[in-house]
Amino acid sequence: MSVYALVDCDSFYCNCERVFRPELRNVPVIVLSNNDGCAISRTREAKALGVEMGAPFFKIRDFCKKNNIAVFSSNFSLYTNLSSRVMRTLRKLSPIVEVYSVDEAFLDLSGIPNPLEYARMIKEVIGRETKIPVSIGLAPTKGLCKAACFLAKKDRSHGGVVSLLDKYDQDEVLGKMPIEKLWGIARGRGLSLKMLGIKTAKDFRDYKNVHLIQKILTKVGRQIQDELRGIVCFPLSLETEKKKEIMSSRTFGHSVYDKKTLSEAIASHAFEVAEELRSQKSVCKEVLVYVRSNPHKENIEQYGASVVGKFLTPTSNSFKIIEKALECLEDIWRPGIEFKKAGVRIMKLQDNCEYTLNMFEAHDDLREEALMKTMDLINFREGSRTVKSMSCGTNEFAWCMNRNHCSPKYTTSWHQIPKCK
Repeated sequence: MSVYALVDCDSFYCNCERVFRPELRNVPVIVLSNNDGCAISRTREAKALGVEMGAPFFKIRDFCKKNNIAVFSSNFSLYTNLSSRVMRTLRKLSPIVEVYSVDEAFLDLSGIPNPLEYARMIKEVIGRETKIPVSIGLAPTKGLCKAACFLAKKDRSHGGVVSLLDKYDQDEVLGKMPIEKLWGIARGRGLSLKMLGIKTAKDFRDYKNVHLIQKILTKVGRQIQDELRGIVCFPLSLETEKKKEIMSSRTFGHSVYDKKTLSEAIASHAFEVAEELRSQKSVCKEVLVYVRSNPHKENIEQYGASVVGKFLTPTSNSFKIIEKALECLEDIWRPGIEFKKAGVRIMKLQDNCEYTLNMFEAHDDLREEALMKTMDLINFREGSRTVKSMSCGTNEFAWCMNRNHCSPKYTTSWHQIPKCK
């Protein structure tokens, strides 16, 4: 029998902040979304006080002050770095690791004599080496691992590790698990299933009309049902699937009125997507640029537009993608508009070794490719955007996000490394 383990970091963003602020260990903490919009991560203490997921910060600001809740803006460079540390540690403990998200990974523990004790050891090692607390679910399938991890997080009497390798344990846990908490079942689909009398994960597993399940939840939902029955439908995968589109967009912290500032924002987004494109060894054939005004202001002229620019020969060159993006901006720019958001999306991606050259457009030569590799290496070693195109500007304040509660970049900036006295 296969033995899978799901390692899920508890309140990951919040606990990343706690790593460098030990005085917050038992203090309620929340992390906000872009532009300090809403709560996207909450510690157990914050949940106990009633802070809801997605609660708008402007509504809970006074509540947070009154209850001494520590509030942080999102610091994704810190979270990504600590996520990499967790995953590196997991790879030392298991030969097969599938990184599922920034704070989750599946492990294959098949063949280990006592997988429950080994999972407890993994939890202890992760906590010791990264200071990030994790919950672990053991089961013969990914779907059951998710259910086991749900219980491990909810009921701390298990010590953060729950095994569903036994059929009796599966019946007990799935019988108490609300259907909307099940992996792949959102609240809307959960309501549809409740109309059929399916209220728990166990009801879903035992429901006989598989054709109706597939009609409501598609083939994936039908496979999730099989996963709960112990049938492996989603085996572990070591290879990360390449993205078919890459996008970078943000709502501005301050409204933008002038073309120069908007151009710098577009160029910065184009630079970001180009870096990610090269990281997965792909090239793109299309660049989409879009802009929009603030839809929440009714007293201003509303405007939104997008345009696609095409390459004859696919490329991953940052400068070419920026140039094409700025050409697109020329087509949709309108003076007098209060712009609030802009973004760049690259599409029709291909592997960088499989695309066709066009005789009417110059392709990336070896010197340009070497330049891109050098830029990526410097930015990886010294920090994001250490080297960038001048078209991205030198000051992001005019269009960057609001991050009034941001912690230092403890692990990715030489200037913000913690100092010991």
